[in-house]
Amino acid sequence: MLARLVTTHTLHPTLRPTQACLFLDVDGTLIDFGPAPHAVSVDSYVLRVLHRAAAACDGAVALISGRSLAQLDALFSPRRWPAAGLHGVERRDARGQLHVHPSGAVPIALRAGLERLASTHPGLLLEDKGRAVALHYRQAAEMQKSLEREVQHLLERHGSDDFHVQPGDYVLELKPAGITKAHAIEAFLAEAPFSGRTPVFAGDDLTDLHGFEAVERRGGISIAVGPRVSAMMGVPSPSDLLALLDEFFERETTP
Repeated sequence: MLARLVTTHTLHPTLRPTQACLFLDVDGTLIDFGPAPHAVSVDSYVLRVLHRAAAACDGAVALISGRSLAQLDALFSPRRWPAAGLHGVERRDARGQLHVHPSGAVPIALRAGLERLASTHPGLLLEDKGRAVALHYRQAAEMQKSLEREVQHLLERHGSDDFHVQPGDYVLELKPAGITKAHAIEAFLAEAPFSGRTPVFAGDDLTDLHGFEAVERRGGISIAVGPRVSAMMGVPSPSDLLALLDEFFERETTP
């Protein structure tokens, strides 16, 4: 990973929106984290920036998230954006066609074990995403190490090589192995309107590192939001990312 350059002033001095495509993580990147996954909302400023991005980049804007597509559609309603959900396990392209990784469901015994673990502490929250299950511990941060051991033990006892533990920001997620956000980004880059453009990907967490590498291999730009990961550029918060993007879109109206 390249050394991190912290800036909130300009995305790239010569790149224009008509040459770029944008890939944007959601939680911790476009919006701040809430106390629970359901306790967040997308305000009018975020929607305005996204619609401005779509207009400036000729529609080459996609959400790349750990949330499911159904959750993303509920958050960003009524528009259904090109998007990858569950870290790339499911993807909707710009034509609206759905692509789903052929992984099975989380094993029943493994899911039941996670449910029992979540019931042991009021600060734990189990989020069932269908093809993935996430154990959130934002309200019980002191349990991180013990939870990591317990979840890994459950996976070894009841899981299979088809699933692995994906750590994130106060979350341990069991998801299909072998698929990352990079796979989703590469798939988008092979399709209109993304193909032939310089990719820009903004993310905030360990789950975004493969995506950073994917856009850098294509000569694009990676942007880390917050302190958890490093990238080619960095901004302190979602609001700073939105300001950075707003400045970028000004280039289409400034001689």
